[in-house]
Amino acid sequence: MKIFKTALLATIVLTGASSVAYAQDAAAGHDMSAMGGDAALGAELPDICKSAEGMAGDMSMDNAHEMDEAHTDLMAGMDVTNKQMMDAMMVEDIDVAFVCGMIPHHQGAINMAKAELEHGDNQWAKDMAQKVIDAQEQEIADMVAWLEAEGAKE
Repeated sequence: MKIFKTALLATIVLTGASSVAYAQDAAAGHDMSAMGGDAALGAELPDICKSAEGMAGDMSMDNAHEMDEAHTDLMAGMDVTNKQMMDAMMVEDIDVAFVCGMIPHHQGAINMAKAELEHGDNQWAKDMAQKVIDAQEQEIADMVAWLEAEGAKE
């Protein structure tokens, strides 16, 4: 139980986005057909979202200086939350792994929404960002409470 609580606390403290590990396995050529193949990666993005298609593979926080402040802020913390998510999903109990992985995933959404609030100019998008923050913060609190209860069972 002490190890679980320490791992939980580390996840919570480090949390500042489950498909990342799946995408990495698929990109590495691992057979993901048991999880539904390409369909498991999610819905196809609308064309407007593809204007910079392929750029993400060329970007990292190492060359973020090439982006404007708004896009840098939008991406800030994603490297951290993605690593946290992948690490958390390696917990042996699948239910706990899912919930632990969702915490940094939700935190990544919060980080992106905060960048929208700071830099965005469209009121609908800003309102949506605030809804994301409100919902994700509540869901993180719910997940942490569930994890604490699970840890108490051990």
